[in-house]
Amino acid sequence: MRTIKLWMMAAILICGITVLTSCSKDDNNKTVVQPPVAKEYFTLWNQCDALTALQDYVKDVTDPASKNFIKEEDRIATFDMDGTFVGELYPTYFEYNMLEYRALDDPAYKDIAPADVKEAAQAIRDFVRNGTKLPSNFDMIHAYAAAKAYSGMTLAEFDAYVKAYAQQPANGFSGMTYGQSHYKPMLQVFDYLKDNGFTYYVVSGSDRFICRALVESIGIPMNRVIGMDVKLRSSSQNTDDGVSYTMGKEEDLVRTDVLLIKNLKTNKVLQISQEIGKVPVLSFGNSSGDCSMHNYALGNQKYKSAAFMLVADDDVRDHANLAEGASREAKWREAGYYVISMKNDFKTIYGDGVVKTDFTF
Repeated sequence: MRTIKLWMMAAILICGITVLTSCSKDDNNKTVVQPPVAKEYFTLWNQCDALTALQDYVKDVTDPASKNFIKEEDRIATFDMDGTFVGELYPTYFEYNMLEYRALDDPAYKDIAPADVKEAAQAIRDFVRNGTKLPSNFDMIHAYAAAKAYSGMTLAEFDAYVKAYAQQPANGFSGMTYGQSHYKPMLQVFDYLKDNGFTYYVVSGSDRFICRALVESIGIPMNRVIGMDVKLRSSSQNTDDGVSYTMGKEEDLVRTDVLLIKNLKTNKVLQISQEIGKVPVLSFGNSSGDCSMHNYALGNQKYKSAAFMLVADDDVRDHANLAEGASREAKWREAGYYVISMKNDFKTIYGDGVVKTDFTF
């Protein structure tokens, strides 16, 4: 009797391990262990050259028998954020849109915003609403203005501010907020790389703490986010130097108006080297600001590498500039990058229920 019970318990345990296998009965009422079902990763993609290239690459470098095998600790992938897996909406960067709101519309700040901050915000508004060309070197103009616009906020206050703005409906779409504007097919790339032993980092020109707030909902750890940085201080530190001041338990970290770095182009490479300490083997981006990061990966002297550029070429499901998209695609192919076409390669962009609409102001 004891033997029968033990066999019954063993059968229950075998059938209970549903993550690995499943159990069924054959015609003779015997327990049959079914093989595990292979996980599907790219259900939101059409079959395309870029996807084939990515899968072939991953299969190669994760095969211990391959000459191109990469050990897990060196499987580093870097991703730009805006326009790579987060939408460039309204129709520009999230951080540009938020600065426009902060300086021109936020009732708690608009009347005290410095003149140069208002000027930068107005340039964004004129670009978005009238198509006025942004001033030369606007990346840096915006960076300095943004440093001022949020100076004095604690990190918790700034995080809450970003998330509150992200809850607004995305202009130019129905069924989506700014915070939900992730390219759903690109999120499947994260899942695929993670399951194949890759560690991925967000390396963006946008503010590091804006990026952290926007990627929290998709499970990207904060310590894997690199972006534009402003100097921080302790809330009671005042002008004392950090090496001379001892922070108290009750103090918070506060943003200042001192810009440390705008994380674009070669600055992305410098930050990757300083913060990750390894040369990536995969790189994903969408603009010229990502070329240095791509070239850094492709110049990896130790391992086989690859770089991918996403092209915004879908003017039906998204607000794309087709002429610019075609020009970029030609440049990226010539540079040796694999090209991902939003129009041809994505079954969906933002998911079910999201529809492109006209912009309203």
